[in-house]
Amino acid sequence: MTGAAGSAAPGEQAGTQPVRVVLAKLGLDGHDRGLKVVARMLRDAGLEVIYLGLRQTTESILSAVEQEDAEVIGLSIHNGGHLTLAPRMVEAVRAAGLDVPVVVGGIVPDKDLERLRTAGVFAVLGPGASAAEVAQRVRAAAAGRP
Repeated sequence: MTGAAGSAAPGEQAGTQPVRVVLAKLGLDGHDRGLKVVARMLRDAGLEVIYLGLRQTTESILSAVEQEDAEVIGLSIHNGGHLTLAPRMVEAVRAAGLDVPVVVGGIVPDKDLERLRTAGVFAVLGPGASAAEVAQRVRAAAAGRP
């Protein structure tokens, strides 16, 4: 994503491709307003967003990641299923032989953060995370750095 004069998009270095991130709601969670806000935040920060929307499966997300050559998976979870759904997504990524980090956003109690990290979730972003923080964590995930 470059400007008319060939300059890099905000937050991206000149001559590099923008980070490609798949955003989805895994499972039956029907609350997608926050994910739409995050999609816009990331797009405005110069990342390339592939928005899958509601009621996705691990298989549909993996298919999109492979087809779109995405570097990060972003899951939005607001239904309390984070301890089941996020580890399931990480396991599916590993089983598919992919090296794509999973970032979770939404309502996650502090007491569950360590369990998600242990399960392989790269980062958890809660309500109130700034646009800059969200973009930074997704870029860090793509780069494989904490």
